[in-house]
Amino acid sequence: RKTNFTEVFPKTIVNQVKSPDLPMEYSLNPYQGCEHGCSYCFARPTHEYWGYSAGVDFERSIMFKKNAPELLEKFFKKRGYQTESMLVSGNTDCYQPVERKLEITRKILQIFLDYRHPVNIITKNALVLRDIDILKPLAEQNLVSVALSIPTINEDLRRAMEPRTSSSKNKLHAVEELTKNGIPVHIMVAPIIPGLNSDEILSIMKETSEAGALSAGCTLVRLNDTVEPVFVKWIETYFPDRKDKVLNLIRSMRGGNLGEKRFYNRYEGEGNIAEMIHNTVKLGKRKFFAGRERIILDTSNFTGTKDQQLRLF
Repeated sequence: RKTNFTEVFPKTIVNQVKSPDLPMEYSLNPYQGCEHGCSYCFARPTHEYWGYSAGVDFERSIMFKKNAPELLEKFFKKRGYQTESMLVSGNTDCYQPVERKLEITRKILQIFLDYRHPVNIITKNALVLRDIDILKPLAEQNLVSVALSIPTINEDLRRAMEPRTSSSKNKLHAVEELTKNGIPVHIMVAPIIPGLNSDEILSIMKETSEAGALSAGCTLVRLNDTVEPVFVKWIETYFPDRKDKVLNLIRSMRGGNLGEKRFYNRYEGEGNIAEMIHNTVKLGKRKFFAGRERIILDTSNFTGTKDQQLRLF
């Protein structure tokens, strides 16, 4: 099915994050829907707000916000705004394939640089390397960090899990190149799906540590609302022999359910399987990331006025 792209015209682009178990104060998303096609994506149900399905529509009917850079600049000029951490890609990936053409994320990053405002980025796509010319001066002022989501380095599994993301090899290359350019990289082994990629945790942490990542974390898969039937259909299609085992393992971490909405519990899980996963991650941190720390970005340089000398294009 061909992907359709629709421009939308929001009045605001910055969302206040009110969840107590998330560290950032604000997030923004230049795209609604995501071409990457990950069956487990927690953002799928948000597409139903626009009258689309959480299934194929989520990855084939993409809305884009060309006015996002202007809206961000407008937000920065609000009277009394105090600098807070801001995440690009709080919901859907800001570097999904269409970004190569539209360059909305690139223009957003330029606004962050112009105003000396800190920004955290999370993505599954090595396209982030395109914007090193903006990310590097941001990093020189301690204004940016990049989190790369790498749930597997098994390329056959990657093709099935996240079919239109960058290859595992290209993601590891992105870690190396960002590090070489002084841009701090954090790794998310996310999501961990027991019985599918849970045996890769230590190998992913080892590979990314050797590539230069400063820190690593994990999230456990959770299949809330209409994500559940999408994931169940996916695993029936790609791993029918493992379907029952994987679903039962997920239920064991979610109190007998496949989803979890309670704050903190949704990330921590419960039971022996969740505990084993968290212990493995702790071991990986001690073994491969000892002496390294995740960067805390500088919030002191934002003035609310554009610095024209930082304009790169």
